[in-house]
Amino acid sequence: MATSNDLLIKQRSVIEFLAAEGCSAANIHARMKTVYGEMCISDCAVRKWVRIFKGKDPRETILRDRKRSGRPLSASVTAYREKVDCMIRANRRVKQKEIANAVGISKERVHHIVTTVPGYRKVSVRWVPRQLTVEMKAQRKDMCTQLLELSTVFILA
Repeated sequence: MATSNDLLIKQRSVIEFLAAEGCSAANIHARMKTVYGEMCISDCAVRKWVRIFKGKDPRETILRDRKRSGRPLSASVTAYREKVDCMIRANRRVKQKEIANAVGISKERVHHIVTTVPGYRKVSVRWVPRQLTVEMKAQRKDMCTQLLELSTVFILA
């Protein structure tokens, strides 16, 4: 099965061919609609590509989209992860907006870092790690033994 990107390339090549023959954008879209059905690109996109292909040599046109620089994912670097993790460990009730303002990244990036990287989730307004660390297991064991000792003292008294 062809991917959506392959289908777009095929449709652009059809547009290029028919535009070289001198067909109008509306005619090209109507002809493509009969072949591709619902998978056909919009009339606006056909007009855009016809404008691009008009007056150019077909041997020199490029059907694929050019690489874009895009926005760098600087908010996923280790320094931000560590800052977010430290803030959550210091205050489990901290809000994503507070973290975003303190660290200087977007709230969406904070959500991504918090939920995927260290693996926290919200439980009763607190950030709780998805898996217990060795330190947390030891701390829970100590608490349980203390509670058990207290309960035996109250029972005996």
